[in-house]
Amino acid sequence: MSNTLDSQIEGNNGSINSITDRGTQLPGHRETDKFGQNRDTVYFKDGVRHIDFVLSYVDDKDGDKKAERRREFEANLEKAGLELEAEDKSESGDRKTYYLKIHAPWEVLATYADVLKIKVPFKASDIPKAQEVHLEWLTQPFRLPDNIMMPEPDYFTAPFDKSKVDFFLIDDKDTFFPPSTRNRIVYYILTRCPYYKEDCKEEDKTGIKRLLNNGTYTSAYPLHDCKYWKKAEDMQCDSERYHLYRYWARFLCFYKKQPLNLIKKYYGEKIGIYFAWLGFYTEMLFFAAVMGVICFVYGVLSYEDNITSKEICDPEIGGMIVMCPLCDKKCRYWKLNSTCLSSWQSHLFDNEGTVFFAMFMGIWVTLFLEFWKRRQARLEYEWDLVDFEEEQQQLQIRPEYELKCTGRRFNRITQEMEPYLPFPSKCARFCLSGATVLFWTCLIVACIIGVIAYRLAVYAAFASVMKDSPTSKIQLVGSLITPQLATSVTASCINFVIILILNFLYEHVAIWITDMEIPKTHLEYENKLTMKMFMFQFVNYYSSCFYVAFFKGKFVGYPGNYSYMFGKWSMLRNEECAPGGCLIELTTQLLIVMAGKQMVGNAQEALLPLLRNCTYSRWEQDHDLQNFSQYGLFYEYLEMVIQFGFITLFVASFPLAPLLALFNNILEVRVDAWKLTTQFRRPVAAKARNIGAWKEILNVVAILSVVTNAFIVAFTSDMIPRLVYLYAYHPGNKATMRGYITNSLSFYNISQIPEDNLPEHGENPSWYRDYRYPPGHEKQYTHTMQFWHILAAKLAFIVIMEHVVFVVKFFVAWLIPDVPVGIKSHIKRERFLVQEYLHNYEVEKLKMQLSQSCSLATETAPLLPSSPSKHRVLSECI
Repeated sequence: MSNTLDSQIEGNNGSINSITDRGTQLPGHRETDKFGQNRDTVYFKDGVRHIDFVLSYVDDKDGDKKAERRREFEANLEKAGLELEAEDKSESGDRKTYYLKIHAPWEVLATYADVLKIKVPFKASDIPKAQEVHLEWLTQPFRLPDNIMMPEPDYFTAPFDKSKVDFFLIDDKDTFFPPSTRNRIVYYILTRCPYYKEDCKEEDKTGIKRLLNNGTYTSAYPLHDCKYWKKAEDMQCDSERYHLYRYWARFLCFYKKQPLNLIKKYYGEKIGIYFAWLGFYTEMLFFAAVMGVICFVYGVLSYEDNITSKEICDPEIGGMIVMCPLCDKKCRYWKLNSTCLSSWQSHLFDNEGTVFFAMFMGIWVTLFLEFWKRRQARLEYEWDLVDFEEEQQQLQIRPEYELKCTGRRFNRITQEMEPYLPFPSKCARFCLSGATVLFWTCLIVACIIGVIAYRLAVYAAFASVMKDSPTSKIQLVGSLITPQLATSVTASCINFVIILILNFLYEHVAIWITDMEIPKTHLEYENKLTMKMFMFQFVNYYSSCFYVAFFKGKFVGYPGNYSYMFGKWSMLRNEECAPGGCLIELTTQLLIVMAGKQMVGNAQEALLPLLRNCTYSRWEQDHDLQNFSQYGLFYEYLEMVIQFGFITLFVASFPLAPLLALFNNILEVRVDAWKLTTQFRRPVAAKARNIGAWKEILNVVAILSVVTNAFIVAFTSDMIPRLVYLYAYHPGNKATMRGYITNSLSFYNISQIPEDNLPEHGENPSWYRDYRYPPGHEKQYTHTMQFWHILAAKLAFIVIMEHVVFVVKFFVAWLIPDVPVGIKSHIKRERFLVQEYLHNYEVEKLKMQLSQSCSLATETAPLLPSSPSKHRVLSECI
């Protein structure tokens, strides 16, 4: 595309007036001289030409070199056909910032709209819209005014062709291209315009991005159309920013539908797709949250029927069972009833409803993804994005790729020379990138191992400071905080801090290695960065939860033969689960990391400074706002996808996770909207037909969530051992859970324990949690047959649950088509009509040309010396 710009620069050399010759006042417009001009405007001083982009800069110590770059760059912009108007620093509020306003005239817009194949309307659509269900009285409180929901009528569109201007619906050339399209075209030119002299071509001296990086310009941005808190004074302005703030960005509108069409029109399709996805995800969370609350309420209502917890708390049962110490030397014997409170807490989340909820979430995630595909297909049709990928893929080549890839090769398809990255260089860059990602992943694992070591060491420290008798209750501060709870909470908080630090560091590394790979297109760049960041975040956020869910308490050993983390010399004995299982600890870990991440994210967004200065000019007001970087949406998607992982991968341990996510997302939609409308400069409009690589990531997480939840119910929860006892090992004829606690414990003769494991205070006959034969048995301390029955039941449950959920998932995916039947028919109908109208247009145009040729031939025929008859001339024309 740089060739197009170079030819445009050469073809317009000297055709545009100089920057200083701009002040002509046209009749019928407000006086705009320096003594009384309206500075809160989006027009040049003549009040006619629209400001499509603004560049700003300041004088500094390296001023001469930067001034030379600016002169060459601005001269080339003018050669490309853009019109410029300068604002001296004496006219700015801070008296040190210069502003350069840019306007794209019709010729430039038409040329690049043709190059970029931008779709524009050529006829009002006559396809009837689907009739909505007549429940207006029910949906009215959630609806916005029609002019906000549908800011523009529906049209048939076709890629713009400069040679067929009369084919399109052009009422006014000044307003035919909306501001979002205008700033997109201007930005396309800015990123490819050189700033070197004609006689000295330096290929790396190209584009506004490099000029921003080296400080030649301080900012480049399109303008908002008005203040966000009041309408524009110019009646020609639609005041779309004001409407977005009033009907969308305020938190009091949280129950209203989002004006997606207005968002798309003002910010572009890429931002519109994000908010459409976020809104749909939030709506679907409502159903998951309701089901999670029902499961939690079931746990509360079945509180009194929890026989297992009653036996633990019973002084005659749990109070008489003395348990083996949980660490070597420092830890003491403890009575089982000291875990009474944690067993009650565990029952709230570890009950019969857990299995049902885990299966429900496996189906819910499928419904969410399938219905989103349908919603996305509808948006693609309504926003003219159906053929976007095929048409625009080759037009999205990054300027950085064109500059850094000095090699050229012949493209047999386009029949043009194009830049390319040699294979050896590509391989070397890929290997370096992969090694960097692997190093940082290993760093996370090392940090997790450090946190585990902390848990083991600190637990022993907590236990050693306890007072009372050698068989005391496990308590540290009051009767609520046990060493297990204190260790779990502090370790989770430390892990969360480590997560934030590693995230901050890795963000810069991920961008650096992605830039180093030199992706060819913008889409390829985003996909590469997305995969790197998500892989890192996946390990960073979820590794601690995976440890608690699938490793803690699984490799403990038994008294006299304990397992150690770094070998016996380390004295760091592997952690054990509480008698009620590790599920409550997984719940604690999940709650701290998930809730902490959401609170930190929302706090960072909500604490942005509120800028509201009425006296500045429109370009100065926007200059003082924060820049919406190219990674702005990326981080928003990443935050939501990480949350999606929390509510799907580990939801069996915490049914209230979807409810927390729902509350967070209701706030998130409005906070993101508030930031965009009030705190950020207007982003350059960009197109996107879907959510990109995030779609595949969501599919992978959805499949993985079925497996993780099946393993959580089987191995982390105590559900399967209880069911096996209930139906196979209960005493008597009636199925009951009485006696389960003693059945799930094994006895150990403490006199046989090695001296290294022996507590400092006395010897007691002790119990431990496992299914092993007692001392004196011919198979003493080996696993009993019940252990193998339980293991078989766990594996069988995993296989059955996975197959049931996957069968339902695939059936639902097959049952629900990705594209609604009505949308398919509309797409086919519109394509047919577009081709028909184009055909009729070409036929009519040909007829007019033939008619003009015949008229000319008829007029000149009598003047010819030996002209044929008039009828013969007409027949030849026809």
